[in-house]
Amino acid sequence: MSVDLSSPEMERLLSLVEESARSTEESVKHFVEPAPGTLQRATIKRHHIVFGRRGSGKSSLLHKAAADLTVDRRPIAYVNLEAFKGHHYPDVLLSVLIKSFSEFKEWMDTAAIHPATKTSYWSSLFGTSPSKAAYPKRKVKVLSEKLDQFVSTMKAELTRKDDAELVVTSSDQDTVSTEAEVKGGVGNKFAKITSKLGSKSTKSQSTGVEEKFARAKVDFLHHHILDYQKLFEEMAELSGGDSFLFLDDLYHIRRSDQANVIDYFHRIAKDHNLWLKVGTIRHRTRWYVQGDPPVGMKIGDDADEIDLDLTLEKYSLAKEFLVKILTNFSTETEVGPIASFLTSGARDRLVLASGGVARDFLSIFRRSISIARERGGGYRGGKVGAEDVNVAAGENDSSKREEFNRDTSEDNNDLESEFQKIQVFCLSNNTNCFLVQKDLRGDSVDRIHELVDLKFIHLARSRVTVRTSPGVIFEAYMLDISQYTGSRKRRDLKIVEFWKDSSSDALRQKSLIYSPVD
Repeated sequence: MSVDLSSPEMERLLSLVEESARSTEESVKHFVEPAPGTLQRATIKRHHIVFGRRGSGKSSLLHKAAADLTVDRRPIAYVNLEAFKGHHYPDVLLSVLIKSFSEFKEWMDTAAIHPATKTSYWSSLFGTSPSKAAYPKRKVKVLSEKLDQFVSTMKAELTRKDDAELVVTSSDQDTVSTEAEVKGGVGNKFAKITSKLGSKSTKSQSTGVEEKFARAKVDFLHHHILDYQKLFEEMAELSGGDSFLFLDDLYHIRRSDQANVIDYFHRIAKDHNLWLKVGTIRHRTRWYVQGDPPVGMKIGDDADEIDLDLTLEKYSLAKEFLVKILTNFSTETEVGPIASFLTSGARDRLVLASGGVARDFLSIFRRSISIARERGGGYRGGKVGAEDVNVAAGENDSSKREEFNRDTSEDNNDLESEFQKIQVFCLSNNTNCFLVQKDLRGDSVDRIHELVDLKFIHLARSRVTVRTSPGVIFEAYMLDISQYTGSRKRRDLKIVEFWKDSSSDALRQKSLIYSPVD
């Protein structure tokens, strides 16, 4: 029995799917763990870099981890780094610091002191209440005010022109009369003081030394790192535990600045009760730079990785995960089991069309429902079928192109050129797959890996052998379905069904070998 695709229940399902396309604090209610133990790892006392393609669930995982830690009354700050896209170093670091400390202050002013009985806060945002008691308001206020002072100082530094020449005067002064009105702020012994003298006379004598120097925001950041370390020690004393900083979408920051930003927070955090959770796209990120000294966080030494990329190589796991997400939504909206509106072939095609990415799976599903409605049943029946998914995948190409242009402003032309070569190779050979020698290195190979992260091609198999190349290992990739379905449909295209064991030999063809050229 099939479900009416225009029913109110289906409309609610589509609305819920659309709302969940972007990860927010609200979306944690629908969180599905990509793999057992992933969420627990994201909340332990260890630095982590969370890797995943756009829409793979990085932000959902980090939001869920932050929510669980908040309910446990752990000090947390969640910062979306997309807001600082295009900022230059060191301003980008100052901006991220300001946002991070502001978020910790927000935690102090809410989760730290709200009683568990304040359901308007806990239930609405987290669906549960903390078991721990609120922290003493007086102690919390002291830390909150300290955070506010740090933020104010950072903002002032951010707006100053870097490397501006300053003149300071240090003087010894012997004042006879003390009846004067003094205005101004004293930050240190070199600060300038402005004064407005009263009607009483004042006699003074002074000797001064004038010094000129260049201000550098980097020096400001270096000089205050001990203060920030002390702050997190005080947070630990207050909460009886550690703090957590979530930095999401690091890849939006300029690649040349990424390691510097991570390095500064790592220096604050190390041995000072702060743990970093960084979400990003693997091949668009530089999280560590070897040098003297090295900069950033080294995976294995300073941090561990959490990989959320369920590629098509793990087809059965990807399908199980994606179908579970949709099943949870359909259960919540009472639309019925997904078999009542999706054919078996449509489910398989959705997994392939999405490349194993949750957001794309849901977006293409929504388009597929609209396409099935428009055709109005017919010989293909009232359920969404594989052909509907094909058309929806083709229409999804425009969304992929928009993301591509947003994420690749620095190297758009090189990536576009590489992708066009792959496209021509596949379509001229009437195949959806191609092979690349696994041990090859070079810019072109790096661009192929980036195109995987950008979801224009998908990893199908990590180890493939070809009869004519004994001893050589290849990686198999699939061209995204959007490039040969819908308006681009190629009826003569030979589909290599690599996800089926019976199709293993179909990948071992010499004609599928693609040779990247730098």
